[in-house]
Amino acid sequence: MRFVVVLALLAAVGSLVCSAAQAQSGSSGSSTSTGFCDRSKPTTASEQDRLFRFAVAIRNELDASGADTAIISRSGLNLARFHIRYSHAAVLTRSESNVWTARQLYYACDEARPRLFDQGLAGFTAGVDDPDLGYISLVVMPAQPGHMLRVASQDKSLALALLASTYSADAYAFSTRYQNCNQWVIEMIGLAWGNLPGGDDVRDRAQDWLKQAHYDPSPVDVGSGLLMIASAFTPMLHLNDHPKADRESMRLKVSLPLAIETFVKEQWATSQRIELCHTRTQIVIHHGWSPITEGCVPGAGDRVLALD
Repeated sequence: MRFVVVLALLAAVGSLVCSAAQAQSGSSGSSTSTGFCDRSKPTTASEQDRLFRFAVAIRNELDASGADTAIISRSGLNLARFHIRYSHAAVLTRSESNVWTARQLYYACDEARPRLFDQGLAGFTAGVDDPDLGYISLVVMPAQPGHMLRVASQDKSLALALLASTYSADAYAFSTRYQNCNQWVIEMIGLAWGNLPGGDDVRDRAQDWLKQAHYDPSPVDVGSGLLMIASAFTPMLHLNDHPKADRESMRLKVSLPLAIETFVKEQWATSQRIELCHTRTQIVIHHGWSPITEGCVPGAGDRVLALD
């Protein structure tokens, strides 16, 4: 019974960060991945149509913003137990031909290592775990910081210099031992806005700049010492990069989209946030920093697009 509890906890925490991106490597998983790499599910024609129309609504909002760079985040598994809606973030840029592309870190299961992956908006949107209920968050910055992030993130040598060799879903936000998808995004922001040059120690310098700029990843309350046991069952989960006090209190400082969005807002107060969600029957579009009501329930001032 105890083993079952450990695996259940492992499933929850292992999917905490970047889980929706792991299947993008094209791997069907392996015996060492404990099945968490291959979480993609087949979708029906109606579900695909719904997700495509959701992606069109997202693109329309981006185009209307007039920006060419944004931070995009998507929902994954239901992480309400951790009070988390968004688990995976990427840097989104628009090309001269008006094509939006998300640059992100994903876990390549067949190689057991992190990789960078460029993905179209429709593909990124389709990565939500539940085709019947999905959330996307967009943060659009002012022109200057948006341009700085765009230039830095599109510089292949800089983007790869920030990529760690070892992945951990629950990587400590201020350690270079491991890295998760959101950690790459926030370190890219630090590199861009700090105007930092490349080099072997670029991650250390990016994290130092983020500390000085008061980036504050709120602790995730894991709530169980079984995580110490569970971390031994998968190569995607580690604890030895976290401070001892955080491990003992089971409050882990992991970079998540909410912390990234909060940091952007604090750095550039005129940044705008757009949140969209969909159910089987509707799309809700919400402008502002308050979240859409759980269950994709529209509030005052929200726009609703019918899907049926």
